[in-house]
Amino acid sequence: MIRFALTFCAAMAASVAHAAVDIKQVTSPGGINAWLVEEHGIPFTALEIRIRGGASLDLPGKRGATNLMMALIEEGAGDLDAQAFQTKREELAASYGFDTGDDVVAISAQFLTENREEAVALLRDALIEPRFDQSAVDRVREQVLSNIAGDAKSPNAIASAAFDAAAFGDHPYGSSLDGTVDSVTALTRDDIVTAHANALTRDRLYVGAVGDITADELGTMLDDLLGDLPATGPALPADAEFALQGGTTVVPYDTPQSVALFGHAGIERDDPDYFAAYILNEALGAGGFESRLMQEVREKRGLTYGVSTFLVSKFHADLVLGQVASANATVAQAIDVIKAEWARMAQDGMTQEELDSVKTYLTGAYPLRFDGNADIAGILVGMQMIDLPPEYIVNRNDMLNAVTLDDVNRVARELLQPDNLHFVVVGQPEGLEANAAAGN
Repeated sequence: MIRFALTFCAAMAASVAHAAVDIKQVTSPGGINAWLVEEHGIPFTALEIRIRGGASLDLPGKRGATNLMMALIEEGAGDLDAQAFQTKREELAASYGFDTGDDVVAISAQFLTENREEAVALLRDALIEPRFDQSAVDRVREQVLSNIAGDAKSPNAIASAAFDAAAFGDHPYGSSLDGTVDSVTALTRDDIVTAHANALTRDRLYVGAVGDITADELGTMLDDLLGDLPATGPALPADAEFALQGGTTVVPYDTPQSVALFGHAGIERDDPDYFAAYILNEALGAGGFESRLMQEVREKRGLTYGVSTFLVSKFHADLVLGQVASANATVAQAIDVIKAEWARMAQDGMTQEELDSVKTYLTGAYPLRFDGNADIAGILVGMQMIDLPPEYIVNRNDMLNAVTLDDVNRVARELLQPDNLHFVVVGQPEGLEANAAAGN
């Protein structure tokens, strides 16, 4: 039945995306704020919860504590051990998800209306009364350590770790939220309990709900679910200074293909020029086969199967990043082409034809994001976290279409920094030496 519900919800959401989405701003009797889209077509609700802080709240020497804690949330709660918890969840046909990011912890739930009370009560126990049994801690710790070991053998993960460490140093962004073998091995149950108290607090809550639930029902449910969380948490970290300058860092690794992660400082999500930057990035490297970099690096020269760029907007840093993989013998050439295209876009900008094509794609693809109640709930949460108003969904495409060619090309000159572009290359690249600028 739950599978039917999920499939039906996806179809319902598609129609919602093409109409005006009626977002209700709800405040529970206990003061918890949420956004709600009511959809009573089927007896099903999706709930998305985000709490600011995330892995950035790991205490010194305890890197990986928040990530391990969130992986343990559904490993037993209240008087239910891990197996009993999962059995109860399955009986209710409920789905829960728990995840950790650099800046947030995420909690997802999907449940049928007939089981709402019990499903929410079970989730409440997981959030408020997790057991953190030592046997579960030890078992999940081994899973995390296995992930860390896998990343140590992954060129992409190695490149990301090296880039972040050089760019952000001692800031939490400078290290993996998984932690290290040493830090995770040393974590105790008390460390997990502390991470739980720090990460799950009411003062930084964001909630989105979509489905068969009214505003009054949602308010009462949220107080039952979240009202017993600690009122406040520790201070958030300071903004991160991007320390990398232009150049190349080579990390030797025995592989026939080199991978490269490259980038420089970016643009804040609330910057008035963000839409222009978004369009620019789509044309440069985010637009698949039609992007400039794919055309120049893959289609014309056959130097890679894929190259892409993306805007990264963290809460304490903003980046323009890209990635490429190429044979050791050709990666230096691929990098030269990327540098040249970066500089050409910065100097000459886009054409009107490119701008029109990108706008057509981005505006046409936007409704496809509303594919399921859970996706819509996630969008509601994301909008709240970056202070977008409810009417953004309706106005978004108009705002994008309002961007002019002059806007995009001005932003290209301001945002793209060819001289500051730094490449971290993992592999055995031929004809490519480290030449990072002094002071990095």
